[in-house]
Amino acid sequence: MNLPFRHLFRTVPKCSSFFSRRHVAHFTFFKDQPDPSHGPTKEMNLCQTIQNALDITLGNDHTAIVFGEDVAFGGVFRCTTELRSKYGADRVFNTPLCEQGIIGFGIGVAVAGATAVAEIQFADYIFPAYDQIVNEAAKYRYRSQNLFNCGKLTIRAPWGAVGHGALYHSQSPEAQFMHTPGLKVVIPRSAIEAKGLLISCIKDDNPCIFFEPKILYRSAKEDVPIKEYTIPLSKAQVIQEGSDVTLLSWGTQVHVLREVAQMAAKENISCELIDLRTILPWDVDTICQSVSKTGRLLISHEAPITGGVGAEIAATVARECFLNLEAPIERVCGYDIHPIPHVFEPFYFPSKWRCLEAIKRMMNF
Repeated sequence: MNLPFRHLFRTVPKCSSFFSRRHVAHFTFFKDQPDPSHGPTKEMNLCQTIQNALDITLGNDHTAIVFGEDVAFGGVFRCTTELRSKYGADRVFNTPLCEQGIIGFGIGVAVAGATAVAEIQFADYIFPAYDQIVNEAAKYRYRSQNLFNCGKLTIRAPWGAVGHGALYHSQSPEAQFMHTPGLKVVIPRSAIEAKGLLISCIKDDNPCIFFEPKILYRSAKEDVPIKEYTIPLSKAQVIQEGSDVTLLSWGTQVHVLREVAQMAAKENISCELIDLRTILPWDVDTICQSVSKTGRLLISHEAPITGGVGAEIAATVARECFLNLEAPIERVCGYDIHPIPHVFEPFYFPSKWRCLEAIKRMMNF
């Protein structure tokens, strides 16, 4: 039974060692620098920037509503705190524990012309709503020959491994939706990115799924612009330029690859690092331009390797950049195991050491 996750917190031992020793993060967070043109900033973590983006949306758009399991009191991760008291119970409200109903309701609201922001409490629980998302939301514009659409629907969901989430709180299901035209799928790597990309999703004319790396909610703390700003969807970002290898990822794994690039530099290997940002539709041009220059590509993601997003990217790059490749494309991803283990979850992650070994294989090919 899909009970509110807050009830499970009562079983967690209240001791510092539980958080400091057992659940040490597998990555180092690298801060982004705010765009000066976006004006004054305030230090916020990723959770607070999500709340800030929703606050701006509700304030600027009188049709906007935010709904989902437990969002009225702030949600499991407190991303919707104070919104109900500020905008009222008719605009920020709880729903029954029924993911299919949440998305079905959101589709109806969006078709009627309002702005709907639906929260699925964990990405792992998005599967009961799969039919509504894939067979209804994604196809609504096509089946009505553009007479109607639910482009004002945005679906938020905490996503990815956290170190101790196990089988029901650590999944990365982005590949499940990459096969569905009509949707946009976005995953941010930082607080600054999260605000701009979420607002872009809400403003976009297509139904969007916005996956939020839950492990970054508190650890991704940056100086975030206070005012509204957007970041273009379907546009990857070259974070670091290089000449030998292209490193590609999204979400939390971008930070792992940032450290990998530093490790490789000590061995005189120059890495170009790219954050894909938007999973669907993805930025083919930026990736292929980079690989044409470096001749090598490493793709890393938390989801299992078979049938993952990396497979689609690798196939496209192999076709477009075949004559430029100096070595086979490497994919360093989660293992093909299910469910994700609990105690041994840290061993499941595509670690920096696995990524570095893959880079060496390409360089020595």
